[in-house]
Amino acid sequence: MTEASGRVVATERGRDLVLVRSLALSDAEAWAYLTESELTEQWFGPWEGDHRVGGAVRVRMRFEEHEPAVTMKILACEPPRALALLSDEEVGSWRLELHLEPDGDDSLLTFVHHLAPDDAVGEIGPGWEYYLDLLVAATEGTERPGFDQYYPALREAYLAM
Repeated sequence: MTEASGRVVATERGRDLVLVRSLALSDAEAWAYLTESELTEQWFGPWEGDHRVGGAVRVRMRFEEHEPAVTMKILACEPPRALALLSDEEVGSWRLELHLEPDGDDSLLTFVHHLAPDDAVGEIGPGWEYYLDLLVAATEGTERPGFDQYYPALREAYLAM
C-alpha cells in the first residue's frame, strides 16, 4: 500500500500541500516532463495554447474519467527551475507551483498546491500523490500505479494533517 508522502504546511496566506519527488533525470530533462506536451501527456495530459507567462494552456487530463480539459494560466516560468500555474475550473481550482533543483545527477521536484480554506485535502492529497507517481513511472519507464492505491486509501492520512 502507498503511504502519504505529502505534508500540509501553514503559511501566511493559509495552508500549502507540499509533495517532493526525486526524478532520475537532469534538471533539463525533468523540466521537459513538466512543460512539453508530448511528455506531460505521459503522466498528466497533453496541452495546447499560449505557453508564455500570462498566457493559458488547455490540458486534457488523460487519467481522469471522461478526460476533462482544464485551462491553466501560466503565472511564472523560469526554466528549468520554477513553474507557477492557476486553474479555476469545475474539476478543480488550483494554484500550483513546481520547483526543480539539481540533486547530484538527478532532480528534486517540489510540488506545492496552495490550498483554499474550503479545499478538501483528503481528496486533493491522494490525487497529487497519484499524478506525481505517474510522473516518476513515466520518467523511469515503469508500470503506472492504479488510482485505487491512492484514493480512498490515503484519504484519512491527509485528513489528519
